[in-house]
Amino acid sequence: MNRIIAKFDKLREKNKTAFIGYVTAGDPTIEKTVELVHAMESGGADIIEIGIPYSDPLADGPVIQAAGLRAFDNGVCVDDIFNCIKEIRKSSQVPVLFLVYYNTIFNMGNEKFTTKCKAVGIDGLIVPDLPMEERDELLEYTDKYDICLVPLVAPTSKNRVADIAHNNSGFVYCVSTMGVTGVRDSFNDNVVEYLQDVKSQTDLPVAVGFGISSREKVKFFSQFVDGVIVGSAIVKKVHETGADTNTLTSFIHDLTNDY
Repeated sequence: MNRIIAKFDKLREKNKTAFIGYVTAGDPTIEKTVELVHAMESGGADIIEIGIPYSDPLADGPVIQAAGLRAFDNGVCVDDIFNCIKEIRKSSQVPVLFLVYYNTIFNMGNEKFTTKCKAVGIDGLIVPDLPMEERDELLEYTDKYDICLVPLVAPTSKNRVADIAHNNSGFVYCVSTMGVTGVRDSFNDNVVEYLQDVKSQTDLPVAVGFGISSREKVKFFSQFVDGVIVGSAIVKKVHETGADTNTLTSFIHDLTNDY
């Protein structure tokens, strides 16, 4: 069974919410990315997103954009990132997804990209710029290789949620608010209603991300969803601490403690 699906099944049995953490591959180095993933898992992350840097990341806020630029300055390439996953898999079976923009997949070819994902142990793909109407060619190969293609929905999705989630797997990624990623102090008053509406339209687990940065926010959102995603706050912590793994483990533990 796919590791993402198995993880949600296991957590559901325990009545627990998944904590999903994000790091940018190659920031500060590709070797350090392996250590950061292990540190996040040690801190309590259930599932880990690894962002593949891209030149025009439409969904990324300034913190993750800056991380991508640092990775590019370090010369990271897609093959390096696949090798990074190989290293992670030598000692970890934590579910791992790529957050990747579609041009990266297209340049390699849908089947070649997903074949390599399967070979190194990637469990899922989040492709923020792939419209529902154009996903079938990629879905053919993610299904073939048992890789979850995770759909994104936004507060404006409304009656399209069921169609967006149809034929996808793993979980539904709910964008908490309109705009790009980044730490936020507040959320729309209707965010809970929106999350409940999404859950009513799909049988897939529902996770929420964009702007969640504190234990209080993680605990709050965990009441309404199956998974909580933290990205920019982790990337910021990695950069501010020089990618100190002990600090990151403690930070993740603090975010995941008592919820």
